[in-house]
Amino acid sequence: QVQLVEYGGGLVQPGGSLRLSCAASGSIFSIDTMGWYRQAPGKQRELVATISSGGYTNYADSVKGRFTISRDNAKNTVYLQMNSLKPEDTADYYCYAHISTGVMRPRNEYWGQGTQVTVSS
Repeated sequence: QVQLVEYGGGLVQPGGSLRLSCAASGSIFSIDTMGWYRQAPGKQRELVATISSGGYTNYADSVKGRFTISRDNAKNTVYLQMNSLKPEDTADYYCYAHISTGVMRPRNEYWGQGTQVTVSS
């Protein structure tokens, strides 16, 4: 059993910062790509950022230069540092990870429960 738990959402004023965390736990053998998606009310889910096991990162154009994704492999945790937040960043943020639970076992995709981020004055 694998579980992803997110922390760090909340209400912040425009221009402010938040840091999201997502910790994976359970029967983990290895973790490949980790990342964050978001979904605003009435909108499609949007990929925010991804990070490979080797640290290669990829960002949506809408967050480049403002958000930074990182990971701590020893803690099986991925982070999303969000700076210069805008009202349009308001959404539910979900982390995901591609995890293998054993040798020779395929990687499966696991998701967190989501954390709400609201950017408003």
